[in-house]
Amino acid sequence: MPKSIRSDRENMKYDVVIVGAGASGLACAIRLKQLCPDLSVCILEKGSEVGAHLLSGAVFETCALDELIPDWKEKNAPINTSVTKDKLLFLTKNKAILLPTPPHMHNKGHYIISLSNLAQWMAEQAETLDVDIFPGFAAAELLYNNEGGIIGVATGNMGLNESGEKTENFRSGIELHARQTVFAEGCHGSLTKILIRKFNLRSDSDPQTYGIGIKELWEIDPEKHNQGLITHTIGWPLDKNTYGGSWMYHMENNLLSIGFVIGLDYQNTYLSPYDEMQQFKLHPAIKSTLEGGKRISYGARALTEGGFQSIPKLTFPGGVLIGDTAGFLNVPKIKGTHTAMKSGMIAAESIVKHLEKTKDKGTECSEYQKNMESSWVWKELKKVRNIRPGFHNGLWYGLFNAVFETITAGIAPWTLKNHDDHTQLKKAANCKKIDYPEPDGIITFDMPSSVQLSNTNHAENQPCHLKLINPSIPVNSNLKEYDEPAQRYCPAGVYEIIKDDTKQSKNGIKLQINSQNCIHCKTCDIKDPAQNINWSVPQGGDGPNYPNM
Repeated sequence: MPKSIRSDRENMKYDVVIVGAGASGLACAIRLKQLCPDLSVCILEKGSEVGAHLLSGAVFETCALDELIPDWKEKNAPINTSVTKDKLLFLTKNKAILLPTPPHMHNKGHYIISLSNLAQWMAEQAETLDVDIFPGFAAAELLYNNEGGIIGVATGNMGLNESGEKTENFRSGIELHARQTVFAEGCHGSLTKILIRKFNLRSDSDPQTYGIGIKELWEIDPEKHNQGLITHTIGWPLDKNTYGGSWMYHMENNLLSIGFVIGLDYQNTYLSPYDEMQQFKLHPAIKSTLEGGKRISYGARALTEGGFQSIPKLTFPGGVLIGDTAGFLNVPKIKGTHTAMKSGMIAAESIVKHLEKTKDKGTECSEYQKNMESSWVWKELKKVRNIRPGFHNGLWYGLFNAVFETITAGIAPWTLKNHDDHTQLKKAANCKKIDYPEPDGIITFDMPSSVQLSNTNHAENQPCHLKLINPSIPVNSNLKEYDEPAQRYCPAGVYEIIKDDTKQSKNGIKLQINSQNCIHCKTCDIKDPAQNINWSVPQGGDGPNYPNM
């Protein structure tokens, strides 16, 4: 019997199992069934429903959807708000300077959407093709055959208590066996990171680099609403050495999507992405739009920013990587849904041909890598590969480099390097503390009220899904050297340094993990300087629930 299959667990057999019901996973499933209706296909989704954990700006380029479902308008896809105007502002503390909009950021012909709503619609299209979709079931374990190839995944056990012991409500996880397994987990997937290590998928690529995006959805004064208007900003409140910027997208029904992205290669350990976002809203050019409005939702997630040079090897025995889990975001465009969908479609086309050749499990679909490298996705990302890493040398160098790369269409013979974000943090002794303003409860808000708007929920008395590899590091190392940055980089207040009078603590303090607050952004797993935090899936369905995000 293959070494990770257990006889005491229920199992289900499919031709293809897809982990993640985001845009790439759903596009893959739909394309599989379009090409070969007899294939059995299922999707596992860790959110309580499709779209529950999806969060993006989002401006959508429809090219991949046009190919996948050409009649999407007739099928009432939730794509209604055409972009009418682009603005790019450089912010100082009190002024907003209008800049020319770079070609990559021209959005004529594109749409402002809710990615969550788009995924729900795509799931409906997939189900009409007899794709099985299982929301609330998180893939928690990889299954291997005797040769070490992937032959599926298992969902997590349910009904364990905080100590990991079985309760009266215990239910064993279910094994899903597949001839090919498609990993569409999104940014920094918990199983994908295991696959990357096991199969050495980064042997010929740079490390992935990330950003954190913090988003709010507002209902604003109708007199201030300008449907289809897009505004991006750079500059204040970030310093010149920190990459980042904001967006404001005027959606339909007086809704405003507003958010702030900060590169997780930031250096100042005292920086708080959450507080930078709140402070940004106080700028006169931003505050004037929000005044008289109401904030109705909040969320955050990490996003892949490494681009072309950080794309890992995409195939391995038994499976493939697609979408944001592989890192297909076009950072200068500030778009990744179209590239994610196309990667899923190419994976589907490659898998169908591969499965025609073999009935075995655990074989490598190497055709997918070749087909991606000859696709427009590869060309698009290669052309802009040097723009994001140029900002590692500061704002002004980054802007100059971006102009050069844009004018020359990326034909320079060099490729700039990316780096591990956790290595970029400076020690507290070399950093200046940042004095953030207190929230006013009108434009700016405290973290607990924000987390409440994310609708996050985790069942009580379950094992903590945020695991410390070495429990002593937060106090003995991170606190001493970096003033424990987990207190600040988490946008949900999960990590706190508190007093601890028990005998277990030598210093009278400890790191408390409020895992029930977790909104699944995965920043902790990425930014912790000691790489001591392992983010894993909680019990199926737990986490945030993002309506219209």
